[in-house]
Amino acid sequence: MKPNRILAETLTPDGGRLVLYEHDRAFCIRLNGQQLMHSSVSASELLLGELAAEQLPLHSESLCLLGGLGLGFTLKSFLKKAGPGAKVQVAELIPAIVDWNRTLLLQVNGALLEDPRVDILLQDASTAIVNAAPEQYDAIALDLDNGPIAMVQKQNSRLYGVKGLQRIARALKPGGHALFWSAGTAPAFAERLAQAGFQSKVIPAPLYAGAKRCAVSIYVAEKSDSFPPPHPAKAESRSRPQQPAWPRKHRRTLK
Repeated sequence: MKPNRILAETLTPDGGRLVLYEHDRAFCIRLNGQQLMHSSVSASELLLGELAAEQLPLHSESLCLLGGLGLGFTLKSFLKKAGPGAKVQVAELIPAIVDWNRTLLLQVNGALLEDPRVDILLQDASTAIVNAAPEQYDAIALDLDNGPIAMVQKQNSRLYGVKGLQRIARALKPGGHALFWSAGTAPAFAERLAQAGFQSKVIPAPLYAGAKRCAVSIYVAEKSDSFPPPHPAKAESRSRPQQPAWPRKHRRTLK
């Protein structure tokens, strides 16, 4: 059996050990020994990118924000599906991940970073959303940690409360869409989306091609015509992020 080979490692801002491994021409990134993403387990990321591209206007210029670069599979499917007038900003907090894609992962999806439609933002998605102009984006797609429950960066949880979701809505154009990768269904998160002014649906997604069941979920939320919703502060106090019903080690693991 071929061994796992460490290609590179770095520290997250809060001190976690992030390691890039290669095994038999497949790649994975682990945080403190726990697998976050794997090049053989990319079906849900590919679906997220396709769905994000489908929300864009067909015959005009558009702008999408992708939260998290990872191994580049969401970016890959987005660029493949989106029209020539679509541009995408990719917010990635950890510079080493961008460097790995440009070098060690060049033959995976790293070459996509040279596409003229792509702009890399070396910051977390939350900062990009807070700094966005009102109605800047046609779509925002987030693939961060476990989705509505943060795993790598605690500040990501701020995106999934009502106030964070309202900031996302503010950054979206009228009729714009926000998409969220989630490690499972989260009814409380769907309620927070409604409180923040979104109409949402859940799309089941497989972890890998040929999987017999859909183990994760993608929330597709459309900005409501009634945004902003009434009494946002009161809604926030009623609905705080809750602990997930699924184990964190479920994240992108082979079944």
